[in-house]
Amino acid sequence: MAKKTINDFTQMVEKGEKIVYLTAYDYLTAKMQEKAGVDMILVGDSLGMVSLGYDTTFPVTMDDMVRHCQAVRRGAPNTFIVGDMPYMSYQKSDEEAVANAGRLVKEALVDCIKLEGGGEMIASRVRAIQQAGILVMGHIGLTPQFMGQIGGYKAQGRSAAAAMKIVDQARVIEEAGAFSILVEGVPPAVGKAITEKAGIPILGIGAGSYTHGQLLIYADMVGMYDNFTPKFVKKYANVGEVLVKAFEEYTREVRQGQFPIDTEHAYKMNDEEVKEFLTALGK
Repeated sequence: MAKKTINDFTQMVEKGEKIVYLTAYDYLTAKMQEKAGVDMILVGDSLGMVSLGYDTTFPVTMDDMVRHCQAVRRGAPNTFIVGDMPYMSYQKSDEEAVANAGRLVKEALVDCIKLEGGGEMIASRVRAIQQAGILVMGHIGLTPQFMGQIGGYKAQGRSAAAAMKIVDQARVIEEAGAFSILVEGVPPAVGKAITEKAGIPILGIGAGSYTHGQLLIYADMVGMYDNFTPKFVKKYANVGEVLVKAFEEYTREVRQGQFPIDTEHAYKMNDEEVKEFLTALGK
C-alpha cells in the first residue's frame, strides 16, 4: 500500500471519497490500523489520557509526542501520520512552534503536524510552520488545550453566534495555509457549513456526517478507554472487556496451579540430557 499524500487527499475530496482517520499511540495499534487500510493516523496528545493516565492532555511533552510518533511510524510505515503539537509547544512564538514542529518531522518522520485553536495567533503559527515546508492541520471547535476558555469538555457552536465564530476560524486557518482542518464537537449544521465553504479537506470528530472524513480515538471505539465515552463515539468492539476476562482467567489459573502445564507450555529436553543433568546436580 502506497502512503497517501496531500494530492491524494485532495483528489479524494474531489471524488467524494471519505477519508478514514484514527488515532494510534503505539507500534502494535498502528500496525493493525495500517493492515485495516486507514488513510491517516493521528498521534494525538490524547495519549496523555489514553496511554499515560493523566486527567487531561496538558502534561504531555514534546518528548512524549516524539517517542510515540516514532513508535507509530515504525508500525505504519506506509500510512500518512499526523503528529499533535502538545500544550505550550507552539503558543509562545512562531519560532518555537516551527522548531517543535520540525522535531516531529525530523525525529519522528511524521507527514503533518496538528495544532489547536483559531484566531490570529494560531493563524500566525500555521503560516510560519507551513512556510518552513511542513504540512499543518488545524483543529477547531472542541479544543481540549483551550478547555478553560471554552468552559470544559463540551460541544461547541450550539448558538448561531458561536457557530459563526467557528466558521470564521476555519476560514482564517485555511487562509493562513493549513492543508486540512479537524473540526471537533460541533452540531452537524456547523460541520456542513465549514465543509461546504472550505477549499481544503475537512475532517470531523463529533461534527456530523458532512465532513470529508471521520476521526475517532481508537481506544474509545474499541472499548479500551472507559473513563467516559463522548456522545459521538460508536463502539465497534469491547476489547477492554475481553482483556479483563483474559487477565482474570490467567490470574485464576496461575494461583490454582493450572498454568503452565509442562507438557504444553515448556521447552523439551532429551531424556538422556535430563539424566546427565540430574547426575551432575547430585555431585
